[in-house]
Amino acid sequence: MSESSFRSALQPLARYATLLLLCLLQACATPTNKLDELAQSQGFERSELLAEGYRLLVYDNARARSDARARRSSADSAILHVYLEGDGSPWTHRTIVMADPTPRRPLMLRLMKLDREAAVYLGRPCYNGTSSDDGCDSSLWTSGRYSRTVIDSMASGLRVLAHRYGASELWLMGHSGGGALAMLLARENPMVTRVVTIAGNLNTRAWTAHHGYTPLYSSINPADLPPIRDEVWQWHFLGGQDAVIPPPLVRRFIMQQPQASGFLMKQFSHGCCWHLLWPRMLKALEQDDPGLITGAQFKYRDTLLDASDSR
Repeated sequence: MSESSFRSALQPLARYATLLLLCLLQACATPTNKLDELAQSQGFERSELLAEGYRLLVYDNARARSDARARRSSADSAILHVYLEGDGSPWTHRTIVMADPTPRRPLMLRLMKLDREAAVYLGRPCYNGTSSDDGCDSSLWTSGRYSRTVIDSMASGLRVLAHRYGASELWLMGHSGGGALAMLLARENPMVTRVVTIAGNLNTRAWTAHHGYTPLYSSINPADLPPIRDEVWQWHFLGGQDAVIPPPLVRRFIMQQPQASGFLMKQFSHGCCWHLLWPRMLKALEQDDPGLITGAQFKYRDTLLDASDSR
């Protein structure tokens, strides 16, 4: 065989070896590593806190850090936006428990990039690379993902964050399962004055029944609890194309809450296209003017507003 023929024969093997190496490198890029890379690309800084024996991941934006430094030398305090992610990947193929439930598509981390106010991203127990820590088992991201253990840990984490950043008020913002956590955590901390949910899983029993999932036996269902205190102002955003949390599953829950309203985004799904809404939502919160979201008269409790215009 000539030298040129030998080289030609080796080329497919070289390409195969290159593809194999790329696949191996991709496998080493864990969900937590990808989360860190995304956070870093958006200018966030990572830290951790210990809450009820669990390590919780925290990312903060530059405004949160600068405000915290300024308040150390003054008596001023302010509002802190706390972003709560969805359930991530507890299962694959509905029957296999994932070893690492860390979100593969962290919507709230991306939305926090659009927030110019002091904002932090608070992770859950046993998520974000901590699933093998002492005290962690798969129940905390499957049947017990909204359990008392999870709520106690994250409530402790909120207290740490309030002290760390000198906050006098906490505004909780959650997507999907993060919406359920936002509602449950608002009961635990009197500093919470506002809750904003996106496609929130606000009635877990209705959700599991609708999809034929195993009930979340170890979790607390927000819909089973009395209405939250009047001081908490709630905005709940629903996607008209959401097949994960169809609006009818949570409509009754929203209407039973004091100081709560639902906004129906007709063209939005569970994960799309909430970035179009978010700047207006943040401005509306800042100015206490929900008309900036809908362009319509704001009504409490008795209707789901059509906020489908995303201009």
